[in-house]
Amino acid sequence: MNAVVKISGKQFKVSKDTKLYVHRLDVKEGSKVSFDNVLLLDNGKKVLVGNPNVKGASVEAKVIKHLKDDKVIVFKKKRRKGYRVKNGHRQALSEIIIEKVSEKTAKAKTVKKEADKQSEKPKKSASKAKTKK
Repeated sequence: MNAVVKISGKQFKVSKDTKLYVHRLDVKEGSKVSFDNVLLLDNGKKVLVGNPNVKGASVEAKVIKHLKDDKVIVFKKKRRKGYRVKNGHRQALSEIIIEKVSEKTAKAKTVKKEADKQSEKPKKSASKAKTKK
């Protein structure tokens, strides 16, 4: 089962046993985290698209370790002015591994039923609007 999940403001395509590097999470190493902000689910037969989230879906992950990314150099220069500044930083990351992608079928079905109800709403006829003029 595949899913698109939003973690720390970024979207990731995940499945079971996927290893990700995300912005630093405020949890201890070795602890488990659950993400409820699932935007899309694909189980091979059916694709559920959230509006904006798929209700009842969640992704469970385990934090393996916290680390820093490679150094990024920021160099600024204005020519003929003698202005040169060299800065850099290392982004704080968390390495996580996806353990489980789950959906609660009862809630997922209600999402589909609500979408069907919205498509069945009667539309106003154009002839009534023309007669009011």
